[in-house]
Amino acid sequence: RDADFGALLELTPHKMAVCHLVQVFAPPAQQQQAPPFPFDSVAHHNRLGLFLFALTRSCEDFLEPPLEQLLRQLKAIDDLVNGWLCEQLTTTLAGLNSPDDLFNFFDKLRGVLTSPEGGNVEDEFLDPNSQLGVFLRCCILAFNSMTFEGVCHLLANLVAYCNSADASYDLAEDEDFNGEIEMSDPMDADIGVRSGVFDRYTQGYATESHMGESSSSLIHAPISLHNFDEADIFKAEDNPTCLRSRWQLEAYLNQQADVLEKDPSSVPLNSFNNTMTQLQTLAPELHRVQFLQYLNALCHDDYVASLDHLHRYFDYSAGMQGLFSRSLSPHQDNIVGKYESALLCLGNLHCYFGHPKKALEAFTEAVRVSQMNNDDSCLAYILGAISNLLSKIGISSTVGLIGSRYSLGNNIGLGTPLSIQQQLLVLLKRSLKRADMLKLTSLLSFDHISLAKFDLKHVQRPLVSFGPNGSTKLRTCPADVCKNLRLSSHVLSDFGTDGLSIANDNGSFSTSWLRNLSDASSSWHSSSTKPRKLITNDFDNFHFHAQPSPIPTSVLQLAGSAYLMRATAWEHYGSAPMVRMNTLVYATCFADAASSSELSLAYVKLIEQLAVFKGYSAAFCALKLAEEKFPSSTNSQIHLLKMQLLHERALHRGHLRIAQQICDEFGVLSSSVSGVDIELKTEASLRRARTLLAAKQFSQAAAVANSLFTTCYKYNMQVENASVLLLLAEIHRKSDNAVLGLPYALASQSFCKSFNLDLLEASATLTLAELWLALGSNHAKRALSLVYQSLPMILGHGGLELRARSQIVLAKCHLTDPEFSVSEDPCAVLDPLNQAAEDLQVLEYHEMAAEVYYLKAMTYNHLGKEYEREEAAARFKEHVTALENPRDEEDSLVY
Repeated sequence: RDADFGALLELTPHKMAVCHLVQVFAPPAQQQQAPPFPFDSVAHHNRLGLFLFALTRSCEDFLEPPLEQLLRQLKAIDDLVNGWLCEQLTTTLAGLNSPDDLFNFFDKLRGVLTSPEGGNVEDEFLDPNSQLGVFLRCCILAFNSMTFEGVCHLLANLVAYCNSADASYDLAEDEDFNGEIEMSDPMDADIGVRSGVFDRYTQGYATESHMGESSSSLIHAPISLHNFDEADIFKAEDNPTCLRSRWQLEAYLNQQADVLEKDPSSVPLNSFNNTMTQLQTLAPELHRVQFLQYLNALCHDDYVASLDHLHRYFDYSAGMQGLFSRSLSPHQDNIVGKYESALLCLGNLHCYFGHPKKALEAFTEAVRVSQMNNDDSCLAYILGAISNLLSKIGISSTVGLIGSRYSLGNNIGLGTPLSIQQQLLVLLKRSLKRADMLKLTSLLSFDHISLAKFDLKHVQRPLVSFGPNGSTKLRTCPADVCKNLRLSSHVLSDFGTDGLSIANDNGSFSTSWLRNLSDASSSWHSSSTKPRKLITNDFDNFHFHAQPSPIPTSVLQLAGSAYLMRATAWEHYGSAPMVRMNTLVYATCFADAASSSELSLAYVKLIEQLAVFKGYSAAFCALKLAEEKFPSSTNSQIHLLKMQLLHERALHRGHLRIAQQICDEFGVLSSSVSGVDIELKTEASLRRARTLLAAKQFSQAAAVANSLFTTCYKYNMQVENASVLLLLAEIHRKSDNAVLGLPYALASQSFCKSFNLDLLEASATLTLAELWLALGSNHAKRALSLVYQSLPMILGHGGLELRARSQIVLAKCHLTDPEFSVSEDPCAVLDPLNQAAEDLQVLEYHEMAAEVYYLKAMTYNHLGKEYEREEAAARFKEHVTALENPRDEEDSLVY
């Protein structure tokens, strides 16, 4: 590590400024006191240490801050000593006017790392092997390795560095370097120094300052390369023509990859490709540029371009870095991790564009090649990718595609073909076992999340249907889901043991830390600064207490995915508070590391909760904010949410023409022409059936629902089957065929019990009660018992519509019961109806509200209250009229 740091270190004025601050932080041993001068407390001293730690970590970032920015950052600590640190820094740098001054400066730095004469090693204040100690040693070594020309070049750069903050600074011997430079104008001085002195000493300095790094590894990057506004990384005025090491350019590429993942819509396709093409022209050996262009084309849904750049990357580089090779030998990478890695990327590309068969073909070939090359790490990742494909995209049969003896195996030795779900379970467990054996912590976390998702939606039937496992209880186990999600979160503490999950220390973390510090200090001191360039969390304004996490982004994404999966699990189980809590934790703690798709999914979940519990007005207000952050034109999840909310509101208002129009849009999105997942197709069919039901076209609605049930059964989507069966029961109830609806309601209830869908089970129980009521007053007691059975779950976790429905059924049970007398206990009927009327007013649900006011009018008629009866009847007429003669239907598309 020390050798790499020293070999890559380029001594600059900024690093010299950091060295001076380290000397102030850790004075020579003979000058020590507690705390050292000028700090007034240990906490104040520690704040400077934390600041220096971040500076040294970001010293090899692609862009070094000018002196003005460093002083602005330092003011957050310097205010407690009345600007003493800033003054000393500028004075010290101004006093370095000759090579002898530089020699004396670095000679004093040695005193920080050595113990006093006659003292012990324990007397050293700064450990030479610490982060700050290694930084000082590398700087001293870089200076000692410089030629005289390099030292003169460093002095010239120091002039420009100081001039960027103070025009009064001057160099006594400046005429020795460039007599034509006029130091009265800082900008002219900056240009003169870099165009004159830089050209004179480039060759000798570049070779010596990198200490072993060949001159071919330096890239002469022009201003136009850095002036890439879309990436929000570089500013043209801060980046004159300069040399950058390949290591720094790779750090820049990493930053661009993060931008592509977090917000791909902010990166224009053509401008980004032009920048990458220019980079490749300057550095032909930098093959990762092609991979970045592949990611850019992928984010912009350009299949042809993404496939072309992926082929180019592996054709030109042959995967020379070996994406999954864990060997430290640079030669083994040329053998391992080429073809199988390319096939893995190709499979992921086909999976992204909705080509499951082509993806499986690529993955199967990748499995075969990985086993031939004994590439266990790549094989584990391929198995994880296949399991992810099978769980996301509906495939009814893969016989013939995964039938190779090298891959999964379609039987268990008994000649019995495995179903897709059984193959998926075998894959997940095999991938989990390999990841655990190879200590691939990130893959291990991913497999635990995938297993939790599998356990959530599938009953684990034994592979052998006889023997001791024959009587296994066919139910999902929420404890297994919870266990896997907890184990997946261990990636936060175990990521250091996984060599693949440790990102290269490119300084991006410390750079982000310093930029946030600068923004925070600027806001505290009300000083004018330039607009923030990084996508950061709102909590970063809390000065020192909310800085970015040093944990790699990929690890944070996995940990955040576990919270999103928890929210999804609680959605299935029916606990609304737990859904909101886990989603809020994700949106608050993992927003900075999250990709745009995952973060938008969290927003979708929160907006759905608002629609269910607060009504459409609150949901659409939140949707507007989400669309500002994630435009619906570029984010499919936000677009689908908008369509779902508009469709629900149109159905509730009785605007069937608008509802049918939105259903047609769903049909276009779920067309088989474009590769889409089966869940979207299921959603489109479900919306169509509900629209037909609202239009009282019962036979057509039942046909669509039956077709949907067949599709769900074909793809073993049992959780969705429970909702479809409940819809069929509702269709038969509204068509006055209660007897035909009972089997569907009972079947739905059975599915809900098997999959622990508690809230959906309560809804099915409520539908069952309505069906019994439709069979006559003799079944009122049984229906009332079912309502009471479902009320605790519905009132505790149900939304406005479900709660209102339960209150209506409760009132109808009392009114239907021949033994119940309204005059003796009117509150038992009126209280639920009044509560239902309030909830339905928020939802603008005309059909159900009309039923509420009809029942209220009947109740008031029994009580002899004519005024209240007429008032309820008038409200009933309003809602019926709104249903039969809808007006302003176009308003349903406005929000």
